[in-house]
Amino acid sequence: MKRRTLLAGATVLAATPLARPHAQKPVTIRWWYHFDDPKMSPAGLVEQFEKQNPGIKVQAENIPWGGGADYDTRLYTSIIAGIAPDAAMVKFNNLPRLMEMDALAPLDKQIDAWPGRSDISEDLWKLHRAPDGKRYYLPVQFVVLYLYARQDWFAQKNLKLPATFADFEGAAQALTGGERWGFGLRGGAGGHDHWCSFVLGGGARLEKGGLVSPEALAANRWFIGLYTQKHLFPPSAPNDGFQQVIGNMKAGRTAMTIHHIGSANEMTAALGDAITAVPVPRGPQGRGWTTFGDGSNAILAQGSNQEAAWKWISFLSTGEANVAFNKLSGQVTVTTSGAQHWAFQPQRFMDATTASLPIAATLPPTPQTADFTRTVWPQTTQKALLGQITPDDMMRVFEKHFFG
Repeated sequence: MKRRTLLAGATVLAATPLARPHAQKPVTIRWWYHFDDPKMSPAGLVEQFEKQNPGIKVQAENIPWGGGADYDTRLYTSIIAGIAPDAAMVKFNNLPRLMEMDALAPLDKQIDAWPGRSDISEDLWKLHRAPDGKRYYLPVQFVVLYLYARQDWFAQKNLKLPATFADFEGAAQALTGGERWGFGLRGGAGGHDHWCSFVLGGGARLEKGGLVSPEALAANRWFIGLYTQKHLFPPSAPNDGFQQVIGNMKAGRTAMTIHHIGSANEMTAALGDAITAVPVPRGPQGRGWTTFGDGSNAILAQGSNQEAAWKWISFLSTGEANVAFNKLSGQVTVTTSGAQHWAFQPQRFMDATTASLPIAATLPPTPQTADFTRTVWPQTTQKALLGQITPDDMMRVFEKHFFG
């Protein structure tokens, strides 16, 4: 009896089809990015990641930078509309607005458990901690702004590369003439970095009253006067953005400009050994100020695939993948291991980057900063350059914006 029961049960089991494991549909994450050179593509990195993580598909979307204003506006708009990407490249000046919008997922638990954490220096981790003590950004690249200079033109005029504001002004005057100008000012979006080097480096301070002090007003009058009175910048300067400033250098229309190592290969391809770089000049008091240009990835809080998004952004900040990423972005790896064998730009540009670190700084992580860099600075500065307001009025607008 027992045997017949067992046989009957076995027959039923044999007749019942075995359940097959449910094949999980791959998760697709959307990631927004931007490179200085829009022709560069992360497709190779996406392919490598997807082979290592067959359950995740990455939809990489190249969003136009537009000096930062276009990218930022699209990101904020997508969040408000509820259609934000799962992850996106971000900068420090985005952080206050994104925190205000509750748009970011904290990354502390993931970072603390991540094996790649120790390959990124503590100095970078300190910079990437938010005002509330949490970490929302994962560093993926960095640069420090410096001064590009046509060293062949300097040699022809027997000029030394500028170390002070006085050196800079003297060289710009000597190298201006005809269809050539001493300095390529970025008066459009993103040009606040130029202004910071000359006005914050010249005595202004981002503290209450620090933008309307006698030193601050004098520094800004000097800066604006280089264009309005001495005509050392191209006539198009009030509206020039990144492409125009770099294009003018490559075409031989300007002798100097400010950018970072991300442009080094493009500059060298056009100008060869005629182009070099040095730290931005220091002001009369010996102060210097240059922008620490960060680049990070963040995970957007409204995304439904945060675990997969973390796997992707942490992959981009790890070892060889981070080196490959920065070969595309033209910036500098955040990994200690990658920096030991860095060879993607001529050494003189790496030297200028390193020499600029002692004066590198960032604007304060406040909501006012996000609006300042995106709209307040370019709109107000253009008015001053065009003579519609005075340089002192320009600084009063900035003081009111930051401190009321």
